[in-house]
Order: sequence, then C-alpha cells, then structure tokens
Amino acid sequence: MNTLSRRDFLKGSVAGAAALGLAGLGLGKTVARAEGLYTPGTYTATAQGISTVAVTMTFSEDAITDVVLNVEGETATIGQAAAAELREALMAAQNAEIDAVSGATVTSKAVMQAAAKCIAQAKGEIPVEVVAAAAEEEKTADWLGEAPAIDEADIAETWETDFLIVGAGNGGLTAAAYAAVHGHDFRIIEKGPTHGAVRGWYGAINTDQIVAAGGYTDRGALLRELKKYSSGKCDLSLFNTWYDESAAMHQFICDIYAEYAPDAKCEVTVGDEAKWPDEDPMGLMFPVCEHFWGMGGKNRLDLFEQAVNEKAGHGVDFNTALAKLEQDETGKVTGVIAKNTDTGTYIRINAKKGVLLATGGYPHNTAMMEQLDPMGTAVTTYNNAYPLDTGDGIKAAKWIGAAMQAEPAPMLFDRGIVAPGVDAGYQVTSLGEKYFPATFGQFNTGTQPFLKVNRKGERFTNESGTYDQMSYAAYGQPGRVYAQIFDGNWKDDVQRFHTIGCSAMTRNMPPMAEGKIQDAIDRGEGFVADTIEELADKLGFEGEAKETFLKTVQDYNDMYDAGEDTQFGKPFYRMSSLRTAPFYGFWMGACLLTTEQGILCNAKAQVKKEDNTGVIENLYVCGDNAGGFFVNNYPCVIPGIAMGRNMTFAIKAVKVAFGED
Repeated sequence: MNTLSRRDFLKGSVAGAAALGLAGLGLGKTVARAEGLYTPGTYTATAQGISTVAVTMTFSEDAITDVVLNVEGETATIGQAAAAELREALMAAQNAEIDAVSGATVTSKAVMQAAAKCIAQAKGEIPVEVVAAAAEEEKTADWLGEAPAIDEADIAETWETDFLIVGAGNGGLTAAAYAAVHGHDFRIIEKGPTHGAVRGWYGAINTDQIVAAGGYTDRGALLRELKKYSSGKCDLSLFNTWYDESAAMHQFICDIYAEYAPDAKCEVTVGDEAKWPDEDPMGLMFPVCEHFWGMGGKNRLDLFEQAVNEKAGHGVDFNTALAKLEQDETGKVTGVIAKNTDTGTYIRINAKKGVLLATGGYPHNTAMMEQLDPMGTAVTTYNNAYPLDTGDGIKAAKWIGAAMQAEPAPMLFDRGIVAPGVDAGYQVTSLGEKYFPATFGQFNTGTQPFLKVNRKGERFTNESGTYDQMSYAAYGQPGRVYAQIFDGNWKDDVQRFHTIGCSAMTRNMPPMAEGKIQDAIDRGEGFVADTIEELADKLGFEGEAKETFLKTVQDYNDMYDAGEDTQFGKPFYRMSSLRTAPFYGFWMGACLLTTEQGILCNAKAQVKKEDNTGVIENLYVCGDNAGGFFVNNYPCVIPGIAMGRNMTFAIKAVKVAFGED
C-alpha cells in the first residue's frame, strides 16, 4: 500500500526541506523556478480531511515522479483504504484534478487540495509549505492543560439556541434526531467535515423483537455480572437507566428506519447463537440484547442526519470545534465558545437549556493515553478508533470542575497484527512523533482461542476469554505481543469454539476469515508452512526459543489428546490439536477501538461535580465521553452494550433538558 508511515513521512519532509534549502527561504517567499515546468525536488503540503492529510510529491523539471500520501489519521476502512487508488490517479493524471474515490470523498478532496499545493510550490506560484511535528511539545505536556484564554474581540458571532449538542457521532446524532422529531430548538456542532463513523450493532434490553424471539434478560443477573466484571467499581444506577430505557431507544430507531429506510430489517441475536456454551466453567454470560440493521446503504447516522435536516430545518454545523464551556456566576453552563476550523474565528453559542457533550473518548490523544491508561497503551499495536476522538469534551468538562472516572476502561480487541520483532505500544520517530506500529487491525480470527505463545516460545495464559483478557495477559511478556498458532483444521475448530459477539464472524463468515488470513500472508505479516518447524523459522524463533516453541506445541497436543488443559485450565471444547498442515502463525497485540474513561454523570446523564456534592447544572454527557458505566474495561460478554448505553443516554439528556423525563 502506498501510504507513508509517520516515521518515514517526517523523515521525508525534513529531507525534502534540506534538499531544497528551505531553511534559508522563510515563509512568504517563493522558490525560483528552473527552465522546465517545475523546480525539481520534493514538496509537501497538507489539507484537512477527517484529520490532517499530507501529500509529498517529487518532481523532475517536467513531470511528477513520485507521490506519497500520509492518511494515517483518516478512517482505517475508508480514507486509508483509498490511499493506493488516489496515489495511482495522481501519478496517471500528472495533476491534482482526479476523481474522488467512491465512499472516501472527504479524504479524496483533502488529497487533491494538498496535491494542488505541492504542484503550485513546484511551479513557484506559492511559498513552500514547511510541515513540522508538534509532538515534542505534546510529549511532556500534562494531558489536561488549561482552558484557552479567548479574547472577546476574537469572537466573531453569537448563536442562540435552547440546546447544544457537541459532536455528530453515534450519540450526538441520536440526540439531534430525537430533538428534531420532537420539535425542539437545538444546534449540533462537529469539528470534522462529516459525521462520525457508525457503529452498526447496539444493545437494547427486552425489546419487542427480542421478547418475540424468545429472549429475555433478567435485571438481577445482569447487574450481578456487571458488578463482578468491574470489581464493583461501576455505577449500577447507570445500568438501570439502560435496562429500563434502551427498548424505547430501539423503538425510536425503528421509527426512523420505518420512515427513511422502510425495507431495512433489524436482526437480533437470540437462542444458541447468543449463548456462551455451558461447558465453560468461567460462567460468562451473554444477555440477549444485540440488534443490527444489516449492511448496504442503511447507515443509521445518515438516516439521523436526514431526519435532522428535514425536521429541524437545519443540518449539522461541521468544521466547528469545541473550545471551552461557559458558565454564569452560579456555575450553571450557559453554552460554549466554539472555533470555526475553516476561518479560525470563534463563535459564542448560548444554550438556554443545556449542553450535551458527545465528543467521544481520547484514543487519538497520545498524552491522555500515556498518562491515563499506561497499561492499555503498552499492549496496543493498532488504533482503530475514530481519528477525531481526542478527549475534547472530557477536557472541557474537567476545566469547569466536573468529576472524572479515576481508572481507565479501554475497549481492547485482541486483533492487531504486527511483523516479527515489533513491540506493542507507541513507537517514536526521530522527531518525537508517536504512533502504534501495526498496519492492520481487526484481524477477527485473532480472537479465537487457539494456542498463543510469547517470544520465548512459551504458552503463558488460558486463551479462552473476552477480547481484552488476552491483551492484558501479554503485558508481562517480552514486547507485550504473542503469536497465535493454528493448523489446517481451523474452520472446524472455530465452530466448536463458538465465540460470540463480533468474534463469531470468523465461524459465520469463513470466506471473510480466509481473505483476512491471506491478506496478512500477502503483506508478510502472516505465515503459513507445511511443518511446525518451518513455521517456527518463519515466525522468527531461533535457538532455545525455537526448541521451547516446538516442545510447547507437543505439550499442547498431548493435553488435547488427554482431554484436559492441565497447565492453565482452558475448557476442553476450546482446545485444538496442531498436527494437520498447513500451519499458520501471526504475531498479535491489542487493537484499540475506543476509551471509556470519561466524565461522571448520574442516571439522568447530568454531569457530577468533582466533589460529588451535586451536578453541574445544564451539562450532560453520553457515550465514550461519559464515565462510570465501564471500569477496568469494556464488558464484551455483553455485545452492543457500549453503543446501546450511548444512544440511550443521548436521548435521556434531551428528555431531561426539555422537561420530558
């Protein structure tokens, strides 16, 4: 794939600058053009996509000879996936006037804008753009910092509304759609140029569909499981709100689909498919709660945005970022100051009935990750989070005295593939830029409970469990990574394993799993061999580590034959032998989906004061911006619970603000 890592991008930017003698040019000056069309050299420019997109182009006197794209901040499956096609189009066209890649319009436009600036630089028409890293300042800064000081003279305009929603993701657009349907006066702002990425699956308790399909979730059993999973650190009153009101949230979504996508059908997971097998002595449960509207043109957020446009008479105010919250002398939140990211001007938005912070967690804020969740950061190899989730709402609320959850709760999936020898955790470039090293995340088969070994060739844990448990077990291992090993019988094995939630895709969609396995092999990050010895070599085991690995495989086969895991107690139905070629191996780490450590609220989504004496009037939170619901980690024995609580509390905030609750 023709993307440039942050390491190479930064090195390339500096090298290009040195080659052109940019140190002596200064901003505002143009480069003297040679006799040809271009001044030969390498030029870099940036433009705003979902995040900042950078294009580096190399020119001869009369041609573009190379193009490198840095789209690492774009959505992994959309903007990043379009990089190769965009590069090829630029090379073929020899200009910036290319067609956008279908489905990746925002990234495509940013690439075209940055490419046009590179070309203009090479022609001497505009000053050379110097792209520098801000990572050095970020590296030592306290994650919270201070609220920005904004001069009244810099506030260009004032908006008035009853209710302000900050963030157009899953929670924010749910709140906006609900407010629009009920005729409320509101505005919704979003710092990006488009709405966030949809999470299609969501959990709702005892909906009409679930009950009709024979499913029912007992409140007491649910609360006991959640208390156990969080070591009693969660706020069970928040779960009661989800339990009592998520069915109504689901019905609201059903009504939206009935109006805007009437042919769509909602699928629910019930019966044996939803059941954690009885053979597992861990006693993990899966309450029947997950709902999904299917693939193909039925994006829930698109429908919500359509409802907002039609019923409220206005859309989302994009490219409008939260700068800070405002309060009156009593401490009541009166609105926010926001920044127009296109013009750099500030906007005061007064909100008489309150502000809902729906800005997501902090997975793309490296300072917050390192300081608030050092363990989760250390075991992660891939960041699958939405690129604009940088903790803005959390920081803004903390600046005015909001309470925050004390412990991290990352949503970690055991699915981030790395090459042999690559460690988990942030990697650092020579300029201090930090990035997670994996080039591919959500390798679904990684969750299957096959044999997993460390770099010494040793098995080190029971591989059967929830997504996060394997990642945490790797914390004490060399490099905090591990190799997953399975053989040619893997398709039969995963049927017996019967993992649930999204990991069930491996057994329910074998062609998808086969394709991902082959993709990893083609990238040189997955390995297939005719013998275990050959696989050991390909995985990089040498000397004593190789001998240990081969013995580990033999011991594992012996335990399988004996019908019992005498080493770590894994249920026998989740064991498998390693005897049938071909043999497969992959080095793995955690794939970070989001963070769940946020601002504490009560059961009405109202933000608590730092001293827990009451609430900050007129301030609400939902989703990953909110804390108290998950502590330690995401309880993924209950698939869909994170998105279900997000949308339930988004609607709850609107109801409370407008006196409907």
